[in-house]
Amino acid sequence: MNLRLSTAPHVHNPVTTQRLMLYVLIALLPTAAFGVYAFGVPALIILLVSMASAVLAEFLWQKIARQPVRVGDLSALLTGLILGLNLPANAPWWLAVIGSVFAVIIVKQLFGGLGDNFLNPAMAARAVLLASWPVHMTTYVAPTFFKAAVDAVATATPLVMKDASLMSLFMGNIPGTIGEVSKIAILVGFLFLLVTKTISWHIPVSMVGGVFVFSWLFGADPVMAILSGGVLFGAVFMATDYVTSPMTPWGRIIYGLGIGLIISLIRQFGAYPEGVTYGILLMNIATPLIDRFLPRKIYGHQKEAKKA
Repeated sequence: MNLRLSTAPHVHNPVTTQRLMLYVLIALLPTAAFGVYAFGVPALIILLVSMASAVLAEFLWQKIARQPVRVGDLSALLTGLILGLNLPANAPWWLAVIGSVFAVIIVKQLFGGLGDNFLNPAMAARAVLLASWPVHMTTYVAPTFFKAAVDAVATATPLVMKDASLMSLFMGNIPGTIGEVSKIAILVGFLFLLVTKTISWHIPVSMVGGVFVFSWLFGADPVMAILSGGVLFGAVFMATDYVTSPMTPWGRIIYGLGIGLIISLIRQFGAYPEGVTYGILLMNIATPLIDRFLPRKIYGHQKEAKKA
């Protein structure tokens, strides 16, 4: 038996799963709305194509494999939206199709479906797209209301706007992927997820705190490190994935700090200017190890052992 699944009842309960996915979709609405406002119709097309491709891929796979069709749990729709928000608005539409199909079929369905995947589907797909089409994935357009002379930037966000003000980074007046630019919209979604108890604070706070501390130790501006790139978006909407993150509070804190450390190392010492994708994926792989050394306490077992 998969021990992670046995302690994750939301995976087995369609109603609970659907509710959790719906809450995350609602939390993403401010970010998606700002992305469409900032980048216009091209951003809307990317998001719609990504979501439709993910849902259709899951539906067809489950039909062909003669499995129960479970697109109603909204997990494929959520995967498509998160992937779309991780793409530049000027990316070709077929990039969203390839990424969504890869995320749903290769990363999720081939490993047994929702609950059995050991990597975050949207993050794994983004990593593949980044390795296969780096120019498309790292060429960003500025928001339509951005008045700077920059029209497109062929590099990842953390090194793009070194001269940008912190207010510009916070408000979203910078080039970037559709979902990462507005920190206000991301924080609104974060508050909604906390209030509805869809996620806990442990992973987002420890991940952002890790980026702050390690960036400072490595000689970088810690505030700029947090507000640039996809740190906040990744901390709120991707690192907190139930299936691929640890189950205990201390495990989640270690997991978040590990992501923050990897991001800071890649940004400061690597040739690649952004590390959010690889930080989350590497710690996804480490999650079973964290859960093994920080096992979840099962109530009643200790008393039974004493009686014996």
